[in-house]
Amino acid sequence: MRGIKTFVLLSSLTFVTACGAFRSLDTSTEVDDRDTIVLAGEGREANDDKTTIWEAFGPRKSEQRVQVNRYLWAASLDVLEFLPVQSVDPFTGVIVTGYGTPPGGGRSYRATVHIKDPALEARSLNVALQSRGGAVSSATARAVEDAILTRARQLRIADKKI
Repeated sequence: MRGIKTFVLLSSLTFVTACGAFRSLDTSTEVDDRDTIVLAGEGREANDDKTTIWEAFGPRKSEQRVQVNRYLWAASLDVLEFLPVQSVDPFTGVIVTGYGTPPGGGRSYRATVHIKDPALEARSLNVALQSRGGAVSSATARAVEDAILTRARQLRIADKKI
């Protein structure tokens, strides 16, 4: 009986101690003053103090920070709302959609949006369009980029009025 109690106590203690190892898997999202979404991991610098035994013996990671313009992100989702979203990766600033038909259109498209800079500028946005029949003209892709940039500016203006 005493052996069972000791085993349960040691198992519980080991479990509670190991729970601290999963803290490094958590990421947080915060919005800063420059209209960007900042995604920061819980990685530590090489000279930082370790907080758990698992971090002390684990690999050392530097902090990962990625900045994506929140207005471009929201505008991309607004303008391309007729396309089903297949995957979203805020760490790289990529939105991948499936095929969908725009309202009033007869041709289906899919898009990949890459937001590569925190600035609200045309160079920060790259849109690749494809139809079921093949490539789409660069004028069509440019028109979609212009629509996203226009919507992003509208969102920023509306946000500043609050």
